[in-house]
Amino acid sequence: MDLDMKQLALAIKSIAEEKNLPEDSVKEVVEQALAAAYRRDYGDREQEIRVNMNLNTGEIDVYVTKEIVEKVEHPGEQISLQDAQVRKKSAKVGESIEIHEKAEEFGRVAAQTAKQVILQRLREAEREIVMNEYQDKIGTVINATVARVEGNIVRIDLGKAQGIMPRSEQIQGERYYPGQRLKVYLKDVERSFRGPQLVVSRGNTQFIEWLFRGEVPEMESGAVEIKGIAREAGVRTKIAVASSVPGVDPVGTFVGGHGTRVNAVVSEVGEQEKIDIVIWKEDPAEYIEEALSPTKVAKVEIDEKNKKAKVIVPEDQQSIAIGKSGQNVRLASKLTGYELDIEAEKGGESVSQPEAGEAKTKELPKQPKLKKKSELESSLLEAIEEHGEGENEASSENKPESDTKDSEE
Repeated sequence: MDLDMKQLALAIKSIAEEKNLPEDSVKEVVEQALAAAYRRDYGDREQEIRVNMNLNTGEIDVYVTKEIVEKVEHPGEQISLQDAQVRKKSAKVGESIEIHEKAEEFGRVAAQTAKQVILQRLREAEREIVMNEYQDKIGTVINATVARVEGNIVRIDLGKAQGIMPRSEQIQGERYYPGQRLKVYLKDVERSFRGPQLVVSRGNTQFIEWLFRGEVPEMESGAVEIKGIAREAGVRTKIAVASSVPGVDPVGTFVGGHGTRVNAVVSEVGEQEKIDIVIWKEDPAEYIEEALSPTKVAKVEIDEKNKKAKVIVPEDQQSIAIGKSGQNVRLASKLTGYELDIEAEKGGESVSQPEAGEAKTKELPKQPKLKKKSELESSLLEAIEEHGEGENEASSENKPESDTKDSEE
């Protein structure tokens, strides 16, 4: 006998355990393959055959479905009413009946066909199970291991399946090597001719959100929430947070005591990536001002129709507002949804008008202008002469009368 049924039964159990597949699913695949092999050896392609295999003994039971007719023209597919009623008394013309046949052995060609079908169907079953299992995990962060690096693509081992992390989903500047353990965000599960293709990411905004969700338990209760994230993976991330509970500081909640919570996220994505946490505001102008943090903003002019905003900042704050290579303003624009135009204050004076009731700035006394050297010397001589004349007049006025008389005499 070319196909050992007892060995096949043991193989089914080991395959189910090794591939982590349900034993019934593997058994069903094998039974379909055996039905195809039996059809090849003993029947024809049009026959409807069902095979039942006993995994404990390796015995095979074959059931051939035949149509009950008055006159048999195709023995492989039909059975006479008289023969059918021997097996089932209530049989009628036009009905179908299963004829049990014992399969003792399969030919070499049929056995080879069965093996090929079994391998093919097992791969299909495995792919389908993987597809169903990971379909429910889309949008979550899972632990993984780097299998290998192929140019710009990183192959990720997820346990029961493998995923790919394209260049666009990687963290800029992060290095990957086989055996490296890391967390990844399952972005999508795609069907392909090679089976399900799992696409994972470490560079998207959802990855950051899930990391914070693991560090900030208040997010589960709804006390605080993330309203928006703008990210350039490996460089900088801006997160807008808000609180629904009065008295709760959303920024402090996400930062944690001594920065423990935000530092835990930074350690996962890499120390080179800076994370700015700002307060979300309902008012667009206030939100833009927060998003440009740590820039000091003088005034924000909103163009709601075109989703644009002109942001006026002190001259010394312009470079901070724009950021290195325009990074700060670019992320703030992504976060708020407005196209931002940064302008410096004119002449160092604030463009915004003072609000009613605000104290006006007191004017400082004007300092006298400095005179030229020649003007200073002439002024000094004039002052000395005036001072000398004044002293002579004073001395003549203060002389006693006797002296005056003597002089007259």
